[in-house]
Amino acid sequence: MANVLSVNVGVARPVEGKSGLSAIDKRPVDHPVAVREPGPAASGVAGDEICDKKHHGGPDQAVYAYAREDLDAWQTELATPLPSGVFGENLTTRGVDVTGAEVGERWRIGPDLELQVTEPRVPCRVFAVWMAQQGWIKTFTQRAIPGAYLKVITPGSVSAGDEITVVHRPGHGVTIGMMFRAITTESELLPDLLAADDLSDDLRSWITTRLAK
Repeated sequence: MANVLSVNVGVARPVEGKSGLSAIDKRPVDHPVAVREPGPAASGVAGDEICDKKHHGGPDQAVYAYAREDLDAWQTELATPLPSGVFGENLTTRGVDVTGAEVGERWRIGPDLELQVTEPRVPCRVFAVWMAQQGWIKTFTQRAIPGAYLKVITPGSVSAGDEITVVHRPGHGVTIGMMFRAITTESELLPDLLAADDLSDDLRSWITTRLAK
């Protein structure tokens, strides 16, 4: 059964090697957490802070999910413990193919919450500083298992152990992994992304601008 292994929230804390604060250090909580559509530059997860409001948060990045199976693979590769939440994910999942999720795919979580897959996470300098791994951005990019952002379709609460059910899959084949590769290392895939009807306006505009050059 696919489920939520942990729900993770972050508060602003100093990150060694970075000036200022970050909430990338997300930690599991042991109680239900409300999830709702956020305003601009905010998280959809109650109690979860956003520090870099220019690049993170908002309706299309309301929730970030990463698969525990992928964290386990990284844990083996890096030879270091990787607790749930360490990648800054709000939901650590089990039994869900996050990289293979299609843009526009909808997940029902627990009795009420419904989320829609929107776009992959693209690594930034703060992520690199936080992970303290030489060449982390390049390594993360080459592996192309980025995790997925989701927007809120129906608000609700989420708890560790909640079942995840894929209630809609568009069938266009534009997956999170494919989108990530198109954005980062395989620009020849960019035209194929336009097959996804549920692209955010900002992302569709960025793609069409890139293709026009």
